[in-house]
Amino acid sequence: MSEVISVMDIDDDNGNNEAEKAVKGKNVASPAAAPEGKAIPWVEKFRPKSLADVAAHRDIVDTIDKLTSENRLPHLLLYGPPGTGKTSTILAVARKLYGTNYHNMILELNASDDRGIDVVRQQIQDFASTQSFSFGAKASVKLVLLDEADAMTKDAQFALRRVIEKYTKNTRFALICNHVNKIIPALQSRCTRFRFAPLDNFHVTERLRYVIEAERLDVTEGGLAALVRLCTGDMRKALNILQSTHMASQHITEEAVYLCTGNPMPKDIEQISFWLLNEPFSDSFKRISEIKTRKGLALVDIVREVTLFVFKIEMPSNIRVQLINDLADIEYRMTFGCNDKLQLGSLISSFTGARSALVGAAQ
Repeated sequence: MSEVISVMDIDDDNGNNEAEKAVKGKNVASPAAAPEGKAIPWVEKFRPKSLADVAAHRDIVDTIDKLTSENRLPHLLLYGPPGTGKTSTILAVARKLYGTNYHNMILELNASDDRGIDVVRQQIQDFASTQSFSFGAKASVKLVLLDEADAMTKDAQFALRRVIEKYTKNTRFALICNHVNKIIPALQSRCTRFRFAPLDNFHVTERLRYVIEAERLDVTEGGLAALVRLCTGDMRKALNILQSTHMASQHITEEAVYLCTGNPMPKDIEQISFWLLNEPFSDSFKRISEIKTRKGLALVDIVREVTLFVFKIEMPSNIRVQLINDLADIEYRMTFGCNDKLQLGSLISSFTGARSALVGAAQ
């Protein structure tokens, strides 16, 4: 009886088939495989799987859900700040349309991919021009998802305009961006536009409580309030801060959150504002420099928080306007890498001028 020889059992020229035999039939984990649990970023772990799970913007989500259910999905343009649920909404739509096969029915490109005019003419056009397999009654069209579309070149956007027109019959395009003004008008007119505003504090708090309960975290009310305040309506940022703080401290308090992010605490801003409004120039400069060095604070963060504090205190409107304008100029200059000490001096000078104006107005 002749022995059956497998192709995999034949020795190669270098005699390396012993290593292959050693692993043959075993479940070898690939380097990309991540263990379940702590290795998964919470942003991905708790990403909504369906339209019902999307945290906010129920009016937009319900409209898209209705269009999807009636098989009348148009080309979409979703725009708004980061972390407001734009990508999660489109991926939930794809799951609803195609089920478990949605990876085969969508072409997803983001800012990390090359999306010049050649990609539009080749990759996107090749995907859009091929006939889709029907995985259900609602899966008659394919979906091209262009995340961060405002990073596309103008030439690529003009080329995409023609592709959208040509393949509308069997393909839908979903464009996602932060700045809609960077999308050419010709593309905007071909899409149904939805603006995703920053999430309000209620929805952010509600979602964070769900994650805290799911991960069994020890978070104080002060720590939760700090997370909501620092994320400024960005759910992705809130989850990243929560996970980072949890990795640094098992007990998540307000101080732990601010220490992890490097942002100045509210009590520090109140103290700095008191010095700016009451102390002489030299004393203010010395004390603010000392607390900035001791706590590792960035001057640009101090300026932004002090600006918000100025809105809360009572002063004549003309003085407030001038002070806010000066603070805006300081922040603008700091984006170009100007000297911190000079800008700190400018900050104190602005408050010294405002203080003199307040004294003059009182008299």
